[in-house]
Amino acid sequence: MAQQLQEPTVDRALAREHGLTDEEFDRLIKALGRTPTFTELGIVSVMWSEHCSYKSSRRLLATLPTEGPAVLQGPGENAGAVHIGDGEAVVFKIESHNHPSAVMPYQGATTGVGGILRDIFTMGARPIALLNSLRFGDPAQPGVKRMAEEIVRGIADYGNCVGVPTVAGEVYFHPCYAANPLVNAMCVGRVRADRLTRAAARTVGAKVVYFGNPTGRDGVHGATFASEELSEATLARKSAVQVGDPFMGKKILEATLELIEAGAVEAIQDMGAAGLTCSSCEMGGRGGLGVRLALDRVPLRVPGLTPYDIMLSESQERMLAVCGPDRLPQAREILRKWDLEAHVVGEVTEGGELAVEFQGREVARLPNALMTRGAPVYDLPQAPRQEPDAWEVWHPDRGPTSSETLRAAALELLGTPTIASKRWIFEQYDHQVQTQTVIKPGGSAAVLRLKGTDKYLALTVDGNGLFCHLDPREGARIAVAEAARNLVCVGARPLAVTNCLNFGNPTKPSVFRQFAEVVAGMGEACRALGTPVTGGNVSFYNESPDGAIFPTPVIGMIGLIHPPLRPLPPGFPEGGLDLWLLGPDPQTLGGSLYAQRGSARPVGPCPRIDLDRERHVQAFVLALHEGGLIRTAQDLSEGGLWIALAEGALQGDLGARLERAPDEQDPTLWLFAEDPSRVLVAAEPELGELIWAEARVRGIGCRRVGQTGGQGLAYGEAFGIDLEQARQIYYDEPGGRD
Repeated sequence: MAQQLQEPTVDRALAREHGLTDEEFDRLIKALGRTPTFTELGIVSVMWSEHCSYKSSRRLLATLPTEGPAVLQGPGENAGAVHIGDGEAVVFKIESHNHPSAVMPYQGATTGVGGILRDIFTMGARPIALLNSLRFGDPAQPGVKRMAEEIVRGIADYGNCVGVPTVAGEVYFHPCYAANPLVNAMCVGRVRADRLTRAAARTVGAKVVYFGNPTGRDGVHGATFASEELSEATLARKSAVQVGDPFMGKKILEATLELIEAGAVEAIQDMGAAGLTCSSCEMGGRGGLGVRLALDRVPLRVPGLTPYDIMLSESQERMLAVCGPDRLPQAREILRKWDLEAHVVGEVTEGGELAVEFQGREVARLPNALMTRGAPVYDLPQAPRQEPDAWEVWHPDRGPTSSETLRAAALELLGTPTIASKRWIFEQYDHQVQTQTVIKPGGSAAVLRLKGTDKYLALTVDGNGLFCHLDPREGARIAVAEAARNLVCVGARPLAVTNCLNFGNPTKPSVFRQFAEVVAGMGEACRALGTPVTGGNVSFYNESPDGAIFPTPVIGMIGLIHPPLRPLPPGFPEGGLDLWLLGPDPQTLGGSLYAQRGSARPVGPCPRIDLDRERHVQAFVLALHEGGLIRTAQDLSEGGLWIALAEGALQGDLGARLERAPDEQDPTLWLFAEDPSRVLVAAEPELGELIWAEARVRGIGCRRVGQTGGQGLAYGEAFGIDLEQARQIYYDEPGGRD
């Protein structure tokens, strides 16, 4: 006999414990015309959480450009999609799993990868690549190295098990991320454009089918956990962290794609944030219909789960599909093939409400619109914009001028954790599975050969939290431009953007001003460069008692290389090539990693970017590639010209010489500035006149700055570094320092 359900009395105090303000609780009561049940309170609290409702960010995100000639699906679905020609589409998205990774690094990272994979294959697209953007504290800080190792292992284990290559990423280290690591995972998939699937229920009477892992207590209130600052209390809430199962993940991936290909389902969505609650009310809401759930039919991992637990659990590798009654036998057969069971847990109804039954009684009835479109939307206060006192200004007389100190700085930067090779990370990833990876991790961007075509897909993630700390708007503009430049440097034309916006507590006016400025800057850059935003993720409350993280927008971007062109390879391909620096002369060492050495506070100001000039520089690089005038291209970012030279040499396994700075340039500025819109290209010497003349016609700065070849890295006659020593420092091998 079933145990009588006993639920707590719902009042203001309980609502506050669920993260609702008094005003939100009053709003809920007014909308329902009654006090909600305990299960209803739980449902609304997760759907109205910052993580699910975007209640503080929605107004600003609506200002971003989301339309373009290639866009098939913009924000509002599981992932965005763009047309790539010949009836095919690429589906892509980036999301965060920051809070879970701070509490349980391995599981947080693992489930982050699993979740972003499901967002892609529920659109009918087969995942073909994973990328990640990671932020950690200073590796010398206690526990940071261990946390980083666990997170990387979690990413590797899940991707490797499901057979999706991890092909690119970025890693930054700074003390502000010590208690709040950032784990942003991006996935890219491929699908025929006419098979693109939207998660909207369309047919009254269709069955709601659950398949995958049974439901447990793990992840209950994971969405609200991600909508509050980290503290000793939240860090202890390991039950809010889900547990990944990549082997089940592989089964549901294949089963889902087969269900969609066979036309056996009309909608499908994974049970991610807010679990069964979010997937059911969103699929119903998108179709303007309702859903009735019978929770006694939901498979459970442990006995005794209440309706509240079942609706809010975020147990991983669970899917919810909408299937017409006539298609149900076919769906069962496909799922059985993959050793999965189809559990019919409800049906689609008229009226637009989510109704939940348990043990013969109704425990919840809520309008879908109230939980989705009806969530509160805020315009939070912003602090006045002013120059922060949290950073100091770079003064030119701080820099070294002697050959010895320049050489010491050049060696130090090569081994800086943010710059040095991440080979120890990407060697754990299987980046060759599916045999499409042409340019592997470690270059400006990854490149995949799209099987069955002559096209190549280029992928990158990029962002600079330090720049955004110094100037949020300018830093965001630079982040978009650098992501696009990464693609251009492998010969690809940028197509579209997905973004993951990582910030502190938005209720603090200084943090919300940062967010508003970043969104504005990102929108300006996307418009200028023609890269619409197809979706993304906002992660607030990345804050602990030690303070907030730097505002960190991460830009994921994709681009195409059309035949007959082939990708530009990373690294200098041979000796005897001339090196040309395209773009403006540097103006500041502010924001550079060179300037941060030995400073307890960030050193500014942030470099400035001219988006019109950036667009012209990128177009020039693509024109040089299309004309067969360059052999490789390296964008200048962290470490400036010196690191671009060093990485080109090390990736090509040959030396290179950089000429002395022009008379008007400070050598430290010449070597180490990180100003945007600059690209180092290598070309045959006899083509130099053509390159220079074309640059002049286009009004783009162009200098011959060196040549490839030799056994070391040299800066004029001032200093040289043996290539083997540079390799040892960059790859953190023994014997690298002298």
